[in-house]
Amino acid sequence: MKINGVEIADTFAEICEMKVSRFLITALNDELAYECALKTVGFGTSVIMCPCEAGIDIKASSTPDNRAGYYVQMFHFSEEKLGKSLLTRIGQCVLTHPTTAVFNGLNDAEGYFDVGKKIKYFGDGFEKQGEINGRKVWIVPRMDMDFIIEENIGYKTGFAGGNFIIMAENLPSALLSAKMAVEAIKSVEGVIAPFPIVSSGSKVGSNKYKFLKASINEKFVPKLRDVVESEVPENAKAVYEIVINGLSLEAVKEAMKRGIESACRVDGVVKISAGNYEGKFGKYKVYLHELFES
Repeated sequence: MKINGVEIADTFAEICEMKVSRFLITALNDELAYECALKTVGFGTSVIMCPCEAGIDIKASSTPDNRAGYYVQMFHFSEEKLGKSLLTRIGQCVLTHPTTAVFNGLNDAEGYFDVGKKIKYFGDGFEKQGEINGRKVWIVPRMDMDFIIEENIGYKTGFAGGNFIIMAENLPSALLSAKMAVEAIKSVEGVIAPFPIVSSGSKVGSNKYKFLKASINEKFVPKLRDVVESEVPENAKAVYEIVINGLSLEAVKEAMKRGIESACRVDGVVKISAGNYEGKFGKYKVYLHELFES
């Protein structure tokens, strides 16, 4: 299969289940809301070493307090560690940011973290309970204005590790196609690209160092093409990976499709593939060709 002359490998992306929480950050204006969302998802690329995987989902079209807002997603295998990351990031990044408020962002939650009920203690007895559009919230006094946070923030089973790998003739083409792919992914509600562009694509474990959780995916490293069983074409000199997490498998698939279509519009891109790990990572397989069959 080819798209705009770019070979699409007959392979699949391997995807796993993780717990995901989604919440809405609002603020006085768009700039303040986006700045807060951006710092809230920092150090959230991969749970290999980060406390969680995190990213900005999408700008909200409407919010409970009628202000600017952005949805944020956070992922972890452990419900306990996800809840801890939620508490620390909202407490240290959102509560401290000018004019912000936080609301639950999941209508189909499987469970809830009582983050608001815990953060209310920062009010040191001056906090009050309230309601906004039917949502139970806590009102915590701050120096600029009250901090509003919904008492419970939902979580559910999400999907992580959707991916595709861009191979190009040169670095500028590879980088431009990766950037265009990420922009296309941003148009899909319900997904995040936590890196968003990966230069150090990895595999599960290590062939040499058994204590490692992950190591280089050598078959996609151009300079190793002549010493390993490589998947990099002879005319490819630069490779990037795009990783996608989402609230549903369908959303991840749609984001992969739009990202690949956008990447293939760039001159110099020669091949698109995907990462899979013999079932070591996840039980779901998203075949690249099937994304375009309909």
